[in-house]
Order: sequence, then structure tokens, then C-alpha cells
Amino acid sequence: MKSYSLDYIDDLYVQYVRDPTSVSENWRKYFEQFLVGSGSGSKSKPSSAGSGNAEAQDSADNSAAQALWLARIQDRVNNLVREYRVRGHLVANLDPLGFERPDSPELNPNVYGLNKEDLSRPFNGASVEKELGGTVDAILTRLRNTYCRSIGAQFMHIDRRNIRDWLQRRMETTENRLELSHDVQRRIYARLADATIFEEFVRRKFVGAKTFSLEGAETLIPMLDLALEKASQHNVKEVVMGMAHRGRLNVMANILKKRAMNIFWSFDDPNPEMNRGGGDVRYHLGYSSDWTTASGDNLHISLCFNPSHLEFVNTVAQGRTRCKQDRRRDERRQEVMTILIHGDAAFAGEGVVQETLNLSELEGYKTGGTLHIVINNQVGFTTEPNEGRSTTYATDIAKMLQIPIFHVNGEDPEAVAQVVSLAMDFRKEFQRDVVIDLYAFRRWGHNEGDEPRFTQPRMYAEIDRRASVREQYLACLMELGKISPEEAEEIQQERTEKLESEFAASKNEAFVPDTQTLAANWSDYFGGPEPVEATPTGYDTEKLSNLLDALTRLPENFSANKKLKRPMAQRREMAEGTHPLDWASAEAAAFASLLVDGHPIRMTGQDCQRGTFSQRHAVLHDTKDGSTYTPLANLSPDQAVLELYNSPLSEAGVLGFEYGYSLDSPDGLVVWEAQFGDFWNCAQVIVDQFIASAEDKWNRLSGLVMLLPHGFEGQGPEHCSARVERFLAMAAEHNICLLYTSPSPRDRG
Repeated sequence: MKSYSLDYIDDLYVQYVRDPTSVSENWRKYFEQFLVGSGSGSKSKPSSAGSGNAEAQDSADNSAAQALWLARIQDRVNNLVREYRVRGHLVANLDPLGFERPDSPELNPNVYGLNKEDLSRPFNGASVEKELGGTVDAILTRLRNTYCRSIGAQFMHIDRRNIRDWLQRRMETTENRLELSHDVQRRIYARLADATIFEEFVRRKFVGAKTFSLEGAETLIPMLDLALEKASQHNVKEVVMGMAHRGRLNVMANILKKRAMNIFWSFDDPNPEMNRGGGDVRYHLGYSSDWTTASGDNLHISLCFNPSHLEFVNTVAQGRTRCKQDRRRDERRQEVMTILIHGDAAFAGEGVVQETLNLSELEGYKTGGTLHIVINNQVGFTTEPNEGRSTTYATDIAKMLQIPIFHVNGEDPEAVAQVVSLAMDFRKEFQRDVVIDLYAFRRWGHNEGDEPRFTQPRMYAEIDRRASVREQYLACLMELGKISPEEAEEIQQERTEKLESEFAASKNEAFVPDTQTLAANWSDYFGGPEPVEATPTGYDTEKLSNLLDALTRLPENFSANKKLKRPMAQRREMAEGTHPLDWASAEAAAFASLLVDGHPIRMTGQDCQRGTFSQRHAVLHDTKDGSTYTPLANLSPDQAVLELYNSPLSEAGVLGFEYGYSLDSPDGLVVWEAQFGDFWNCAQVIVDQFIASAEDKWNRLSGLVMLLPHGFEGQGPEHCSARVERFLAMAAEHNICLLYTSPSPRDRG
């Protein structure tokens, strides 16, 4: 017997209902029997005596058939509506260069057997909000406007229906478009002018210098401007930013408001010892400032310094955000947020991105949601997307989280405004990360001295023909009568004159090193070597003994593992001085002394609560109900905060997070523990580019402690060394303190 697909039979049935003669006789008989079997038809023809009843029966049969047909049409429209939400992004107009994208036949009504007559029918399915109702064609037009114009939204992978419904409602009721006031449109244009004029000025004044220009992606500046305004409306007080080198000078000048004179100084560095930030340092430096919003509120912004290992700053920025929240006692994690700016090739290619995303929903690392902006140049240095990733989008790694990903055409500034507003509202509503994939291009290749036409001739032939997004948006506003040529000229002249003034100042004023990064929390600290008279670190013996004893006290009815009874008893003997102090107890006593003296402690690492070698047992687990108890957190009512978290199986990401946390915690102890000492191999970039070089290169201090346990215990060469020789090679001018403990002579014997 020949088999047929349900879709094929469904199509034939729709044809049969419209015109029974349009299908073969066999199929007509089949559908007639189907109607009879379903109670919608009759096998025998009615007699002439009952002609009235026969007409009624025929009418009933036709009504039932019509109802079944409409139900099938409704089901097909529901499927088509869903496909727009799932796949509409695939045909959206995202690429400013206009290269053709593959078609998606699933969005064609003909594929579902829907003709013009069907499209003109009213539709009120459960899949569409009532206020969006209308004809099928009207609904599809709304869906195309929502999902297939300059914004492509990926959100149907999210499991939680309430999140999908929230996004769906926000997008479809507005057709993914904001109604912008004249003031906002003018502000967007002014920010585009800021970005473009700055790049053109720098290129003209410093011919041949590398700046890693933002040109081609200038919409980043109005995007950040709108994001900061929205953040302030959401009661955010501080923003921590992390980004790679592309566009960094532009962001510092136009978002963080660093004086252009200081930026120009960095291009003229005749004496490297003056530390003007020349060479590659100028587009890796950090900066902080206060942003004044349109409503007059202040928002503090910190741009983290970042080495050339593009994405490794991600968790450093997250750690700083977490610490700032803790210092503010911002337990709801709403007053400080992170904005991370990525490149497309790096976002898809560097594993630390996955580590960063994985931390976002873990209790020990939550920051209340990060805004990720991917500057999508559609190419790596010279590497095409099909050579650099195995996914459709550079952002597909973010689908591991229950968050939306918004793709947007960078040459549609008003679509960018909609996406930023929606993304920031999503972050506020659900306290989760959100990703904006800003489709753009690099006007000058990887850097200003690079020739991209060697490897991307077709792309750059199109780029060469394109006006800047500022010119395109200006033409649009002028056509709509939203801005006059005189206003545009005034904006350009004002910005050019200011840059000329700053350039003249950089030539005439004496250079002043920028030391702002040691201000604020670190104003009472200094770098370099320890003083000759070291700070006393001793502790009263009686107090220490009492603390050790307190660490052995457990709540009533707490059922600790029976194997802990002996170590607990030994610790009490240590407190009394009748048993030699072991390493784990000495560490616990040291932590306890800091906590009761008011110094917060944060310690993370793989399995650090118990300790890899079952030596710490800082967090105890009840054998009956699984509840936990932490003796170190219960020493006194007024002790400092203790955070002790088992980390995910990550080294680079977690060490970066703790380093970032330490940058804003000079008065606390921040510790990262490797499971085995040699595991820091996987975090070498963090040690090389942040920890070892920060004071000299970035003018930043950190008190981060790394515990790297190892020893000759028969576990093989992989676990017997923390590669201390590497730290010794990196140590210079007191940048690292190394403490290498060894067993006493008695222990050796």
C-alpha cells in the first residue's frame, strides 16, 4: 500500500473542500467517507419524500465540512505565525552592505496552501494578541514589520513562556519600532556626528597612526548614549564597561568624555618613560568619569583596561561590577550594571566568552544582567565568517542562556534605538543578560595601515561606495523636515572647532600624567615595594585560640558527617595548645581573625568549600536533610561578610572575575584557589596581562591572593608543581609577592 504524508493529504483535503472535482475520484470517495465517519455526512441519498430534510442535511454537511476546512486553515496560519517568530530573523534586512541572504521558504504562505482568498479572511487565533487581530494578510504584514525589517530577534529558544510572551508582546504591539521625538532624533544625529568627526579628525592629524577606528560602526556611540540614559531611568548608579581596542578611543572621547587633548598626547610619546600611553597602550587604557543624563542625573562609568587578548576582560568587568554592588549593599543587584562590547570573530571564537555567559546565573557571580553589544564587522582580521565559526551567527553561543539575541542593522539608527530600549527593559524586568548583534563593517580594515582589499575585495568594493551612516541619517532627517541644513552645519562646526582647540592644547600645554585610576577606593594605598618596617601581622594568642574553638561549635541537631568528629576534636586540642597546628586550621584561624576585625573575605575555586583534599570543610553538610552550616560565617554578630563559593570548572573566567573583584576591594581579602597548583596554566592570560603587569602598565593595584596547592605526594608530575619558575620570571619591581611554603624538618623526617 502506498503511503502519503499528512501534509500531502491535508493539501488535497483543502482542494476538495474548495472544489470536489479538483481531486481524483478515489480521493473524493475517501473524503466523503471521512465526512460520513466523522458524523458530518450520510452514506445514502435521502428519498424524494423527505426533500426538505435532505436539503437540511446537505446544509449541515456543508457547514461541517466548512468548519473542518476553516480549522485546518487556522492551524496552518498558526504555524506560519510561529515560523515568523522563530525564523523571521533569517530574512531580516540586517547587513548594511546589502549582500543577499538565503531565502526561508517557511515564511511563504503558499507553502502552507494559503491562497489570496485565505489571506483576506479574519483571523483571531490564540497565537496572536486580540489587539493585533484582523485579516490573515494584515497579521502577516505586522509580523514581517516586526521580525523581518532592520531587526532580527531570536527568542523562541527561551524555555520560560512568560519571557517569550513578554518579548512577543513588546515587539509585535509596536512592530519593533519606536516613535522618536524630534529631540531624540537630533540627539542620535549629534552622537553620530561626534563619532564620525572624531575619527576623521584623528586620521587627518595623525597620518599613518593606528587607532582601530570605529568607522563603519559609528552607531555604537548613539547606542551607548541611549543605553546609559535608559540605565539612569532604571535607577542604575554605576556602569562598568569592558571592550576590546576597536572604537575604544572614540568611546573614551564621546562617552566617557576624556579630554581629546589627553588622547592626542598619547599619539606623541617621545619618551616612553613619561608614560603617555603611546604605542599600543593608548587603545587599551581604561578610564572613568561621571556621565550627566538628559534629566541631570549623574551616572559613574568605569571603562576597564584591556590587553589584546580581546575577550579576557569580560569576567574582570563582571567581578568589578559584583564588588561595586557589594560595597553599596546592593543585594538586588540593580544599582550597578555591566556593558560588554565584543567583536564578532572573538565572540564566536574565544572560549572565555562561554565561561563568562556560564557565570551569569550562578549565585556567586550574578550581577543582575549584562548588556552585551557585538560590533559585527562580518570578518575577523582577514578571516571570513565561514572560516571562523561553525554557527549561523557569531552570537549563537549566547543561546545557551534563556535570553534574547537581537540582530540589528547598524545603518538604521532608529532601529538601534528600539533595540537598546527593548534590551535594557528586558534586563530590568528579568535581571538577565541580553545580546545586541550590531551588524556593521570596518571602513579601513583591521587597522588604518592594513589593506583589506587583499582578502575581501568584494566587501570593500561595496564599502568604498557607501556614505557614512551620519550622512545617510542626515539625508533621511532632512527629507522628513526633522533637521535643517543649518542645524547640521552648526553641529559639525561646533565639534570640529572643539577638537581643533584640544589639538592645539596638546601641542602647547605641558604633559600631565593621568593617575586617576589610583583614586577613590585606593587613595590610601601605594604601589611598589613594602616599606622597610613591615606592617605587623601578629595576632593575640588568646583571641586566636578562642576563634579556633568557635570554629568547632555546631548548631544543635546538626548532623555532621561522622568522619569530621576526629578533625573537630583535634582542632579543639589545637585551640588549647595540646596538639600541633595543621595547615587547614591555621588557614581557618587566619580567615576568622580577619572577619572579626571587619575585613570581608571572598574566596572561590573548584570545590573550595570542602577543599580538594578534604582539608578545609569550611561549609558543612547535614547528613539528614542536606542543609549547610558555615562556622566562619557565625563567629560574631558584627563580623565582616564571608563569601565562599564553589566555582564552575573554569580557570580563566573565574580568576578574571576574582581579579576584577579585587580591583574594587582594597580592604578585603579576595582569594582564588586552583584545584591543583598547575591548573593556573589555563588562566595564564589573566596572570600575564592583568595581575603581573597592571601596576606598571595600567596603573592599577590589586591585593588578589592565588592559592596554588601542590607537593611531591606521588600524584605525578602534573600535580607536583605550580610552575613557580614562571612567576619568578614575571616578578619585577615588587609587582608580585611569592610565598612558597615547605614542610618543617620534623615533617620531612
